[in-house]
Amino acid sequence: MNFRHVGKSGLRVSELCLGAMTFGRETSEEDSFRIMDRFTQGGGNFIDTADVYTSGASEEIVGKWLKSQRRDDYVIATKVRFAMGSGPNDVGLSRKHILAGVEASLRRLGTDYIDLFQVHAWDPKTPLEETLSTLNELVRRGLVRYIGASNFRGWQLQKAVDVSRQHGWEAFVCLQPQYNLLARATEYELIQVCQNEGLGVIPWSPLRGGWLSGKFRRGMAEPPKDSRVAIAEEKGWSESWSVYNNDHTWNVIDELFNVAEQSGKTPAQVAINWLLQKPGVTAPIIGARTMEQLETNLGASGWALTSEQMEQLDQASAMPVSYPYDRGATRQQRNGRDY
Repeated sequence: MNFRHVGKSGLRVSELCLGAMTFGRETSEEDSFRIMDRFTQGGGNFIDTADVYTSGASEEIVGKWLKSQRRDDYVIATKVRFAMGSGPNDVGLSRKHILAGVEASLRRLGTDYIDLFQVHAWDPKTPLEETLSTLNELVRRGLVRYIGASNFRGWQLQKAVDVSRQHGWEAFVCLQPQYNLLARATEYELIQVCQNEGLGVIPWSPLRGGWLSGKFRRGMAEPPKDSRVAIAEEKGWSESWSVYNNDHTWNVIDELFNVAEQSGKTPAQVAINWLLQKPGVTAPIIGARTMEQLETNLGASGWALTSEQMEQLDQASAMPVSYPYDRGATRQQRNGRDY
């Protein structure tokens, strides 16, 4: 597996990141250990979790596994922002919650430092200066090596970069956004901000909750009963059947299978490889409930789609570009045939 720098930082990570959201939820501790073992055997060194994943159980599982490893061989990323309790200060990006959050994450992970500490989303109720100065303090104290953001809008990310620069504080080195063949609005502003400011892009949900995994084909009347999409329909999650059961989705999936047949790869491998070749992307986050899923996803690395195949997927997944993003775009781009 190749290694890439996270943005303009000196930090090098494997071009695939292992997401630990399923650990302690759909995936048992024992199976999680096996998945991490296999991921690292395949050359991976980058594992992403969060304090809210399974109410901290994900971090605990990663921490237990990490005890049997050489700590400095791995880049461990986690996040803070969402509620970890019922108290008034158990949520958000206040100094109080961030400091409590990092201490709890360090304890669950069983480590002295966190390689990449990310704010999980924007907090409109806390002054940005309070959040960024606290993150800067964590780096200065050696508890955190690098900082990043997740789920920001373009203006929020640019403002955070500018405020950090103004005060001489530690800056974000990466953004973790949703980005895949069915979610390309990330390209409108976020990718451009990251490229202009030297931030790495670590996409989550590269298979869009299973839609791009190869389990779905045009003509299906409902999702497989055991799929994440079926669960999403029940829970009202964004990747639900009612949201994506439309012509655009099936057109993308048709082309995904077409390119998979051309390249001799699985649809999931093609979808992840497409992301690996997009400008600014450092490492897509591959989630795996089972060893079989992990093996498939690992197969996305070590090869490359042709420029023609990239163009096929780009064209099939393009959406109409509306104002103001259509300013300066060609007629084809405005019609959604080419972003």
